[in-house]
Amino acid sequence: MYLRIPPKLCFGVLTALSASVSTAAIAQTAATPAPTELPTLEVATEQPKKKAAKAKSAKKAASKGAQPSAPAPAATQAAASSRTGDGDTRPGLNLDAPATTSSRLGLTPLETPASVEVIPGSTTRQRGQQNVNEAVTQNATGFTSAASPGNGGTSLVARGFAGHSSVMRLYDGTRLFLGNGTITFPFDTWSAERIEVLRGPASVMYGEGAIGGAINVVPKKPTDYFAAEGEVGFNTNGERRFGLGVGGPASDRISYRFDASGTQSDGWLQQEGDYSSLALSGAVAFRATDDLKFTLSHDYGYQKPMRYFGTPLVNGKIPASLRDKNYNVRDSKISYIDHWTQFKTEWNPTEWFQLRNVTYRITSERHWRNVEGFQYNPGTGMIDRPDGNALVILHGTDQIGTRTDATFRSELPGGMKNAFVAGFELNRINHGRDNNSPYGNTGPVDPFNPVLGYFPDNPPTTAEYDARLDQYAVFAENHLEVSKELSIIAGIRFDQPTVSRVHHRNAREAYKQDFEYVTWRAGAVYSPIKDLAFYGQYSTGVDPMNFGLVSLTRSQAAWEPTTGRQIEVGVKQSLFGGRGEWTFAAYDIVKKNLLSVDPKLPNSGIQRQVGQQSSRGVELSVAMQLTDTVRYEGNIALLKAEYDEFIQGTNNYSGKRPNNVPQQISNNWLSWAFLPDWEARVGVQWIGAIYNNDANTSKRPASTVVNLGLDYHVDERSMISLRGYNVFDEVYAYSGNIDSWQLAPPRSGEIVYRMKY
Repeated sequence: MYLRIPPKLCFGVLTALSASVSTAAIAQTAATPAPTELPTLEVATEQPKKKAAKAKSAKKAASKGAQPSAPAPAATQAAASSRTGDGDTRPGLNLDAPATTSSRLGLTPLETPASVEVIPGSTTRQRGQQNVNEAVTQNATGFTSAASPGNGGTSLVARGFAGHSSVMRLYDGTRLFLGNGTITFPFDTWSAERIEVLRGPASVMYGEGAIGGAINVVPKKPTDYFAAEGEVGFNTNGERRFGLGVGGPASDRISYRFDASGTQSDGWLQQEGDYSSLALSGAVAFRATDDLKFTLSHDYGYQKPMRYFGTPLVNGKIPASLRDKNYNVRDSKISYIDHWTQFKTEWNPTEWFQLRNVTYRITSERHWRNVEGFQYNPGTGMIDRPDGNALVILHGTDQIGTRTDATFRSELPGGMKNAFVAGFELNRINHGRDNNSPYGNTGPVDPFNPVLGYFPDNPPTTAEYDARLDQYAVFAENHLEVSKELSIIAGIRFDQPTVSRVHHRNAREAYKQDFEYVTWRAGAVYSPIKDLAFYGQYSTGVDPMNFGLVSLTRSQAAWEPTTGRQIEVGVKQSLFGGRGEWTFAAYDIVKKNLLSVDPKLPNSGIQRQVGQQSSRGVELSVAMQLTDTVRYEGNIALLKAEYDEFIQGTNNYSGKRPNNVPQQISNNWLSWAFLPDWEARVGVQWIGAIYNNDANTSKRPASTVVNLGLDYHVDERSMISLRGYNVFDEVYAYSGNIDSWQLAPPRSGEIVYRMKY
């Protein structure tokens, strides 16, 4: 049984705890002499400070009787950054940082024949990106948000494919199997060491549900050195938030890490716009011997998101006077409670053999009670809340699983180095859903002065169904260095899930269905010179027919999952000793077996798995230290996505673009350390026009969003930041349909104070 902790009870306590831990950290730092081999800690910035700042530090050191030190080499600087608890990543694309999301063999993006990015957690915090969706869409190449309360506020779009059933989200390499299209954890970036992003099919790594890509939020780990940090922030929208993190050794063999963060706000809507969240994570590592390590971790997430399901369109537009209105009922509710418990074992008895296991339990409880649909009625001038849009839905998901893999490294005849990993994965997922179907009704409201009313008492909420998914998978991956310049990588995975379902309202809907599928990939990397890599890959993937295997209805279970394949080529390079990095990728993806009317019998209405969707495009990413004080990071994605063959009822969508998919996305970040201890940054995101429906008759216009930041380093351990979000007050939407749009927040400002030890 898990303990539920209301965020309002903990918010004030943890804010005070943040200050007390900071004070304790100062005392510990003063009382305990630092080991001589550890470099002095500094607050991480996006680029080196000016030479004048170094001279200033040297002058201060000299005045205290210390000798000024020479600039640390890159390796030393990386080691220093790792001692803040943020891992070994640095600003940029991190082409030389091992990424576990794209390979189980510890390959770096430069060694991997795929599009891989590693976003440092420190970068997300410097840019004020408080949730995972912001961090991914504003930093990674070609990702946009399709978030709404109905999908947990975490849905993403990549390479022409939208939603959790095509873009997978993982936490520390583990996935929660999708139920009813909703994922609610992880959501907060405070405890993230880094976010790894893989574009293109990831089924060979994680199974069904990742043809568009996968993101993996990697949390901070226990450390063998003391590190502590705290942060408080206030936003002009009435948001108050905090973050607290502490880690270090408890003994020679035991280390720990604890993080907490929380948010409270009245929101930017006039009514029912408040929200809050609390995230707690803790981990303890025990090194039994030099080659055997155990880690136990637990993460807890509690969210009460804003109960906002969109703003109605009036004559195809959003009037400025309606932008801050909410038409949900007064007693609406959204809550998510997530628990993730993991136990890891890592055994490295020799240089050529490694054995790893992770065993986990994940639970998620979700509750919605809302009016979820709005339409402007030109005849009455009112906002209709159509019949059947008053929904009560409850989810309960419990997943228990284990994953084991063994890695073997060897040298073959001719001096070729080979690394091979093989393993298996087992999961049992129990998922239940209650609702008030048939859904209830509410009346219309005035657009400008809405009297929201309350949720209808009828119909009552009862159990709808319970389903169980038993999943078994085996996988293998091999990396062969044919020569110093050429390497070949291949992987394969076999999945065998079984779904069984009990329907509490209609016994005929009960069923049991077995599935099985094989996914694979093969690619090569050619490096004619150091830090330059050309690559090509062919990969396959599988997506569920709807919003996840565990939520298939009886009729949907009769269909096979959709399948896809991708061809990708590209080039990656690290320049000037890591001061510059760039990547270029071109890809072609085809997804088959969409449910479509039989084209040979167009008037019969008979549906078969004959539909097809495709996407092809190019992507460019650049990270460059232009001068000692100026840094640029940016990317652009251009694609063409369309239904090649897709007929639903009497509607033929062939040749149309899937909804919620833009065909141009660009992110740009420029930072400038213009004075000692001062740094400014500007971020510009441009997203092309997006269709709201498959018929392409409703369109959201292109949007340009500008964010600003200004940091002042009070001293080596503390910083004050001023940030402006959406500074030109662009009206744009995360998602939408032909009747309403889910608008993004308007312009706001923020002040943040942060300390780190």
